[in-house]
Amino acid sequence: MVLSVGVVAHDRRKREMADWLEKHKDVFANMRIFATGTTGRVLQERFTELDVHPLKSGPFGGDQQLGSMIAHRELQAMFFFTDPMTPQPHDVDVRALIRLANMYEVPIACNQSTADLLISNPKFEEICEQYRDHTPEQVFADYSNRKV
Repeated sequence: MVLSVGVVAHDRRKREMADWLEKHKDVFANMRIFATGTTGRVLQERFTELDVHPLKSGPFGGDQQLGSMIAHRELQAMFFFTDPMTPQPHDVDVRALIRLANMYEVPIACNQSTADLLISNPKFEEICEQYRDHTPEQVFADYSNRKV
């Protein structure tokens, strides 16, 4: 099965993301890439041979679109190069996206070194597939079954 991955980069990290993807484009050649607005356009222009699907810009709902894909088990991994030095106007959306990735066991890399570790793992696709049907409702049953 073809993996679908999310790719996001804050403004100061977009060039780094594109350069990183260049080094690994052979791996991404067999994946569907869903990217937030500007990141998606940058990747589409640079990598015409890759299957890149731009979504809305992050602050306009792109992060939430990716979050929805995670909740519907349509995204198997996330590469999100964050900028820890610049305040983001949509920080709550960013945190929600990372939270959903954690709840649904979607591997997420927020910097280049972690992305390198993730993508170079020979079991990368196997691990992504292993958790495809992960249900947080089972893991967090105490939350689901709480009395209100």
